[in-house]
Amino acid sequence: MIGFLGYKKRCLLWLFWSCVFAGTELELKDSYLNAARGLGNQYFSDTGKDQYWARCQQVNCSQLLEQAIGRFDAMGLSTPGLDAQVLLAYCMGKDRSFLYSHPDRELSGDEVENFLALVKRRERGEPVAYIMRSKEFWSLLFAVTPDVLIPRPDTEILVDAVLELLERYREVRILEIGTGTGAISVALASELARAYITATDLSQEAISVARMNAISNKVADRISFLCGDLFEPVVGAYDVIVSNPPYISESEFKLLDPGVRDYEPRLALVAGPDGTEVHRKIALGSKAFLKENGWIAMELGAGQAGRIEKMLQDLDYCDITFHRDYAGVERVVLARIRRLSVG
Repeated sequence: MIGFLGYKKRCLLWLFWSCVFAGTELELKDSYLNAARGLGNQYFSDTGKDQYWARCQQVNCSQLLEQAIGRFDAMGLSTPGLDAQVLLAYCMGKDRSFLYSHPDRELSGDEVENFLALVKRRERGEPVAYIMRSKEFWSLLFAVTPDVLIPRPDTEILVDAVLELLERYREVRILEIGTGTGAISVALASELARAYITATDLSQEAISVARMNAISNKVADRISFLCGDLFEPVVGAYDVIVSNPPYISESEFKLLDPGVRDYEPRLALVAGPDGTEVHRKIALGSKAFLKENGWIAMELGAGQAGRIEKMLQDLDYCDITFHRDYAGVERVVLARIRRLSVG
């Protein structure tokens, strides 16, 4: 009986090591993992099997990407290839172009182990921007933490619309409500050398992130960051008031992708039963801080244009126009104050 058990153990070990050294799969098959558990789990644990594999297996960029992409694709991520490339390049301290030009470059055990740890975080739904703690916006790099909403390409439509609006201004004073990462204010300051910007946010943590991003992008001397709810800390008069406010309704929030719903700050996403609660507060509050013929510019959600247009008309705004995003959705609204509010 003892001899039979010893033979069984040797067979299982032979099968196991064959998988480790001959295979190129990132995940060991369940049968081999169960065999290891049956032997007292002396080599692997649920959290450690990938790390041990990283130490035993020589892999190159192409092989590792192929397996990570397969894992991401299986869980239904919308950009499995991009996510895998960005995370691997980050672990290697390279840019994505390096992966294309060096597909056969072998990785060290530490590099593979670090990459596998990031893959697991992504598999749990954590957004790539939070994993890397950075995100590109308007061709600028921004620090990102879980205290702030991740900047999105749609918001570049808002920046572009404001820049077009201000083409004929020599000097301009801009107020941003709800700055988050500071992406909008920093992008505008990078394009408008004679713009003086005030940016507010309810979160002190967000203000710290935004200030850091203004410094790293060399525009901190022209942006003042104030902590407070909406217009609470604001003084003075402005040519333009801009905002990407929360615009997700309570019911829509429950249906959001888990990577958004479970990781990004709810306060920066949800705005009442129909998603336009904060737009109304901004439009109403702006009337006390806009110069004569001043403008507001706000991002909005799909299907909200009609309600927001009526709301702005009721509040005595005029010249209301909408800008569509890359998918054809009315994503940004511009409106001019009809009367003099501040002298």
